[in-house]
Amino acid sequence: MRWTAYLSPTDGTARLGLLDGDTVLESPTHTRLLDLLGDDGTRLAATADLARRSPAAKHRLDELTLTAPIPVPPTIRDFMAFEDHLLPILAARGATLDPAWYQLPGFYFTNPAAVLGPNDPVPCAPGGVELDYELEVAAVIGRSGRNVTPQKAEDLIAGYILLCDWSARDLQRAERGIGLGPAKGKDWATTLGPFFVTPDELDREVDARTPDLRLTASVNGRAYSDGRLADLYWTFGQMISYASRGTEVRPGDIIGSGTVGTGCIADLSARHSREEYPWLAAGDVVRLEAGPLGVIEAVLTPAPEVVPLGDPFVSQ
Repeated sequence: MRWTAYLSPTDGTARLGLLDGDTVLESPTHTRLLDLLGDDGTRLAATADLARRSPAAKHRLDELTLTAPIPVPPTIRDFMAFEDHLLPILAARGATLDPAWYQLPGFYFTNPAAVLGPNDPVPCAPGGVELDYELEVAAVIGRSGRNVTPQKAEDLIAGYILLCDWSARDLQRAERGIGLGPAKGKDWATTLGPFFVTPDELDREVDARTPDLRLTASVNGRAYSDGRLADLYWTFGQMISYASRGTEVRPGDIIGSGTVGTGCIADLSARHSREEYPWLAAGDVVRLEAGPLGVIEAVLTPAPEVVPLGDPFVSQ
């Protein structure tokens, strides 16, 4: 199944539809994908069957304004699971990958309130100038789980979506010295969508560790990134298992893969040069593609002005 969320062409309200080729079959019963999660997939499948038999409306996909499949996820954990992304960046700094990376699949929490749809404009980060995209895939949790094994964790995945983790590298670098974060280097924008795709729709060889997809990106029409989801070092099952350790993952939680090899400007400039791959700026158009997961295409817009914090010792 492939689902998409969009705004009604008639009244602009949120709608949910099942993809049938280039046609969207509007669900007659539900407007939120999140409401279809929480079980073993039975509710999702039954709603799909009903949409096929008795859609509330039929739309051409190219005529719709698409939104994020889950506009405000309960949580977003973004991992760092591609070795081929990290090694070139570290080598350019004369550094090596910390051995802990091979023992634990590290992640950070980012901001559900900053989620954007697949074609929404992306305001630049206030105060940031080294702006970057990050090409990723995310698993969406379909059922709750706590302290689950990697094998059981795979069963918790309801589907996959394309994810762009927008980053301000200069802000991220400044925050790194504090010892917490990343914070404002990351939480200004995360783009999701356009399609939520169930695991059975993705190519996966027998005994493969993870589904495989070709992931590509371009900036202003120039080809930039080209990688494969199958190159993950840590599987989604392992990532979800670690996320559930001592706590609970819940329906609608987003589990980001981290950036695929060549999947951002920081990576590409480390492999080549900053002159060949300059940072993003307002007006740039970034396009990410992931086969059945669809396309994100976003234009960067000028940043809001930085609100000064003032002197911490002076009453505001």
